[in-house]
Amino acid sequence: MNTARRIAFQILTRVEAGSWAAELLVAHTQALDSRDAGLAWEMVLGTLRRQAQLDFVVDLLAARKGLLAPRKLDVEVRVALRMGLYQLRHLERVPAHAAVTEAVELVKAAGKRSAAGLVNAVLRRAPRGEVEWPDRAIALSCPAWLLESWERQFGRDAATNIAEAALQPPQTHIASTGRIQDVGAQSIVPLLRIEPGQTFLDVCAAPGNKTAQATEAGAQAVACDLHLHRLRALAGIRCHRLVVDATRPLPFAARFDRVLVDAPCSGTGTLGRNPEIKWRVRPSDLIDLHRRQAAILRNSLECLAPGGVLVYSTCSLEREENEDVIAETGGNWSVHRRIPGTGPGDGFFAAVLTSGLPANG
Repeated sequence: MNTARRIAFQILTRVEAGSWAAELLVAHTQALDSRDAGLAWEMVLGTLRRQAQLDFVVDLLAARKGLLAPRKLDVEVRVALRMGLYQLRHLERVPAHAAVTEAVELVKAAGKRSAAGLVNAVLRRAPRGEVEWPDRAIALSCPAWLLESWERQFGRDAATNIAEAALQPPQTHIASTGRIQDVGAQSIVPLLRIEPGQTFLDVCAAPGNKTAQATEAGAQAVACDLHLHRLRALAGIRCHRLVVDATRPLPFAARFDRVLVDAPCSGTGTLGRNPEIKWRVRPSDLIDLHRRQAAILRNSLECLAPGGVLVYSTCSLEREENEDVIAETGGNWSVHRRIPGTGPGDGFFAAVLTSGLPANG
């Protein structure tokens, strides 16, 4: 069995249980040669990006053959079918017999030998060319509610561009700090206009890329995060580190010249990089995230010195996490946004408090 396929299968199965694909790929492909590592990354992320399309074809073929009610497919069988179908439809260099045969072997190795015939039959009948999709959401491999949300905010054409961009691998650039970082993420810290010697508070700092940018600009940095293990990722960055729950009042007597609130969010601007997000996030999640984000922003504003600058940012496209959050604080904000499909990089939202005074006082 090909090592790349075996690892991709194991990762996709764990993603179904709640793990994050990119983290697992980094951990499990480091020892592979570049060819196998690249194939594993492509199969995992490509399968996740096109999951709705793949499931539609799998269910259609299974139902036509009367092989099994699609909803009864075990996770391992579903994952093997998605992987095999992705290779057949989107990886021209992969021989069809290898994609089919190894998908069968994967389900056998997973203890689902009884499903081997189903997997073989479905994949051998899989269409290779154009498919007539039943609706726009499946054609774009995106949840219908998310498409509708983007249409309300940005218009139908922009929503289509966002969904199509999420089907493609994102571009990554090496920042001046030496860390690999999306081009959009690199544009957040410059909005703070940091000058050497200024005090800087990074309220939600991990994994530390933006803290590193700030210290490179000469800031005296304090980096906070809710979890100690995430703060450990900042090892090697010249800063003070502190575990805090920023939804509660922050424990600082002094105020800071510059404050960054790179808030925890749904991440819907990063679907090309983290495609499992679109299958996990729910409308109710945006309500919970909004409450947390608004609390974090209110507490962070209390730490901003007169004449200072605060930036609130997310990698979300959703209004509930962006405009609706800063609207609760008042103040004179300038807004910056990057929308996938209209330029390189992930989507992001950033709002800069330009009044020089905390928005609540």
